Amino acid sequence: MPPASKRVPAVDKCFAILDLLAQSQDPMGISDISSKLDLNKSTVFHIVHTLTDLNVLENQRDGKFIFGTHFYILGNMAGKRSKLIQTAHPYLERINEKTKLSAFLGLRSDRQAILIDKVDSAYGIKLSSEIGMQMPVLAGAGIKAMLSQLSDEELDGILARTDLKRYTPYSIVDKAVYKEEIREVRRQSIAYDREEYIEGMVAFAIPINPNSRDLQAAIWAVGLTRQVPGSSIPELTALLKGISEEINYRLV
Repeated sequence: MPPASKRVPAVDKCFAILDLLAQSQDPMGISDISSKLDLNKSTVFHIVHTLTDLNVLENQRDGKFIFGTHFYILGNMAGKRSKLIQTAHPYLERINEKTKLSAFLGLRSDRQAILIDKVDSAYGIKLSSEIGMQMPVLAGAGIKAMLSQLSDEELDGILARTDLKRYTPYSIVDKAVYKEEIREVRRQSIAYDREEYIEGMVAFAIPINPNSRDLQAAIWAVGLTRQVPGSSIPELTALLKGISEEINYRLV
C-alpha cells in the first residue's frame, strides 16, 4: 500500500495567505494577514517574503503586498488562462505576421520587465528570451512603456535608486533625459529603443492597461535595424497604436 499522504502545515498556511490576498480588494500588510488568519506574525513574515523572493507576491514598498508577476507566468504555462495573455496573444501573432518581427508581452516588476508571452521572429532570428525571463534593470522599450503608466512621483522614486547602465553607446544614462523620454512615451503612447539595449537591434513598445491599478503591462516588437528601415516606422507605429487601443478596450 502507498504511504498515507500527510499535509504540510507550511503549505496550508501559504495557500491560506494567497487565498486571502485573492479575496482582498486592497494590498495587505503582514499585520493584516496575521490578524485575519490568526497566524503568528513571524510565520506570515517568512512565508510572505519567501513568496516575494519568488515573484509570487510583490512588495508595494509601503509594507503591503499584491500578487506578483510569477502568477502570470504560471497562468501562461498552465494553458494561457490569464485574461491578459488570452487577450494579447492573437495580437502578438498579428504583429509577427505583418512585420515578421519578434513580439513580446511583459509585466513590470519594480524596475524590470518580465516576459510572460512571446511569438518569435518569422525571419528565423530567435532572441535569447524565454517566458519568465527578467529583462535587465530599465533596459529596453517594454519597461519604458510600463513606466509611462506611473506618476512622475513614482518614476522619480524608481530613478532615485537606480544607476542607469550603459549597455551600448546609444544607452540613455542621464536620468533627466530618461525621465523626459518616459514623458514623451506618455504623450505619444509608444516607446522606442534605438539600439539602447542591444547594438544593432531596435524595439517599439505600447503600454497595455490590464484594468488593474497594481499592474503595468506592455507589448513590444523587436528586430534587427536592417529589418526596420526608417520608411516602415510610421506604418509599424500605427499598427502598434491600433493594437493598444483594441486590447485596452477588450480588457475593460
